[in-house]
Amino acid sequence: MLRNQRIAGLLSMGCLFLLSAAAAQTSPLPTEKPQVLWTKLETSIDQIDRSLDGVMGIAVLDLTDGHRYVLHANDVFPQASSIKICVLAELYRQAQQGKLKLTDLYTVKASDLVPDSDIMGGLTPGVTRITLRDLATMMVAVSDNSATNVLIDRVGMDNVNAFLTSLGLHQTRLRRKMMDLKAATEGRENVSTPAEMMALLEALYRGKMLNKEMTEDFFRVLSTHKDSWIPRALPDDLKIANKPGALEGVRNDCGVIFLEKRPYILCVMTTYLHRERDGEEAISKVSLEVWRMFDRIARASDYGRVVSPGTSSK
Repeated sequence: MLRNQRIAGLLSMGCLFLLSAAAAQTSPLPTEKPQVLWTKLETSIDQIDRSLDGVMGIAVLDLTDGHRYVLHANDVFPQASSIKICVLAELYRQAQQGKLKLTDLYTVKASDLVPDSDIMGGLTPGVTRITLRDLATMMVAVSDNSATNVLIDRVGMDNVNAFLTSLGLHQTRLRRKMMDLKAATEGRENVSTPAEMMALLEALYRGKMLNKEMTEDFFRVLSTHKDSWIPRALPDDLKIANKPGALEGVRNDCGVIFLEKRPYILCVMTTYLHRERDGEEAISKVSLEVWRMFDRIARASDYGRVVSPGTSSK
């Protein structure tokens, strides 16, 4: 009888061990739970992509742990005004090297003006003098094409591309000035991929290109308020350093979202659009889904518990 009781006890302990092992296999560990959220994000983005009448590429990077999500991220897309991020980066790189100063003055010339230059077109040629940093702000905030072309001439198109090559970004190229329709019809389009624009922004964010002071000012300029699609459905007080781009059949937006405790990069590119508005809405929908996930992770513990100020324990 005693022997049988011992055997029963051992069997009971063995069953408990097996049940515990099974539970450990099926219950996500704290570090595995965020992966469930990433999987659900992928499902949400897939639905947005399938409903879009066009082609979309996406790259998302968690700047805290390096986790990323990509969709057609190595496909080459026309950049429209999003390529201005590259021009801005080269401007700041040359300023750091002492080749120019952001405070250098430029006198507006009538020959520099191109259509759709909201600010530059209203200045007085031969009289108005503004700094290179002012031009950069105009390029970012209102996407002024005349300001952009002046900066391209100042830093050099070849220098922009050489800089991109040095970073290993071989698909990202500045091939024409703004509004150069002849160059565009000849196939000389400004292009990049979601993955490469993400890599450029990450290098800038992590201070691999510019010193701390220059990096902060670069993102200060890039975060100048603008009409764009990544921020459209997000909180108004969220700092977002981004640059949208728009051409016929094309809508893009790329940037760094400085979410407290969980900053991230988002690049969304769309082309072959039947309706440009659909592309804009798709970018905003993707941005909202990505923000919701990062905001949830940022506010929670490793177990998903959120403790808000004033919360009482139970």
